[in-house]
Amino acid sequence: MRPLERLWGLALALLVGCAPITAVTEPMCVPSYESLLMLADLSAGQGPSRLKQITPWPDRRLVDYTVDGRFYTGDLYRLSAAPQAAIVLVPGAAQKGKDDPRLVSLAYTLARVRFAVLVPDMTGVRDLKVRPSDIQEVADAFTYLASRRELAPEGRVGIGGHSYAVGPAILAAMQPELRDQVRFVYGIGGYYDITNVIRFFTTGYYRLEPTEPWRYLAPNDYGKWVFVLSNVDRFSEPDRSTLTQMAERRISDPKAPIEELAMRLEAEGRSLYELLSNTDPERTPALLEALPAGIWSDMQALDLSRRGLSDLRARLILIHGEDDTIIPYTESIRLDRAVPSYQARLFLLRGLQHVDIRGLGIRDAWRLSCALEAILMERRLGPP
Repeated sequence: MRPLERLWGLALALLVGCAPITAVTEPMCVPSYESLLMLADLSAGQGPSRLKQITPWPDRRLVDYTVDGRFYTGDLYRLSAAPQAAIVLVPGAAQKGKDDPRLVSLAYTLARVRFAVLVPDMTGVRDLKVRPSDIQEVADAFTYLASRRELAPEGRVGIGGHSYAVGPAILAAMQPELRDQVRFVYGIGGYYDITNVIRFFTTGYYRLEPTEPWRYLAPNDYGKWVFVLSNVDRFSEPDRSTLTQMAERRISDPKAPIEELAMRLEAEGRSLYELLSNTDPERTPALLEALPAGIWSDMQALDLSRRGLSDLRARLILIHGEDDTIIPYTESIRLDRAVPSYQARLFLLRGLQHVDIRGLGIRDAWRLSCALEAILMERRLGPP
């Protein structure tokens, strides 16, 4: 049986009801037929699905927009029928940016269920450089989309982010001029405390509470080297070139040798390499503070735990894989706990590898269907 057929079979089983499942899911969650169609479509990617069969192919076009003199471009996805709500879909740190196949598939799926979807072309994250300025880019994309009332009826507009993008999405939603406009924020594999994230992708250690013993999971080194490329401009030559070479090698081949490059590093570059090579989770904060000043200040600006979420009005829909090897699932638990219980819903899955759906079992299919149902409800809900 093909994976798509297997998943559709699981979805149909969930639709008719599986009593044992209710014990491990949210008791009030009843996925609709539409959310199951979404689930199958997302799992199919570019392949065939029932949702593709019964809906027209959404239009995808490049749009230009200007906010307060700042010029942007992005992709707008929509059906010819009037949208029921709108969403800014923020690209994560990936070299293909708005054209990443996973992001494109998701945008098409959301458009098929009557969302107008704007994916801004964020050149910084496409170059694997994350900066506090990303917050303003997300806010401006939201401002533009919210101004298009034919795309966002009755002001039903939200923001979606994956991985790193969850932070800028939430920070944009807390800006004074937007916080009463953003209806919802959904995040997949997001973070709350940047120090915890860096500790994890450098050492593999994480925990939920400071009093708990450390847990270990072998991390995916991709996050580590994106962090290097994000901050390499803070270093002077020749460290800048050397660190860039190291990162590019390891992103292309995680086992590529870099020892001879590390030997060329001068004092500043060695401070970063010491962080990358560290295996002691207790040393991470001190090693971060030893980095060039601009790096630390940028991290603080993007750190949700330092900002606090009291200014967030939007509803939160959080999805995280329990086996995530880039950002530990405990970060989404922290996000969930940082707001009142009525404001957030958290869905933890085992079959989610960071932002990639792989081999969903019945439990995960049910929980992801519940998360998709929460997103679909935003087409009808009023302001928070």
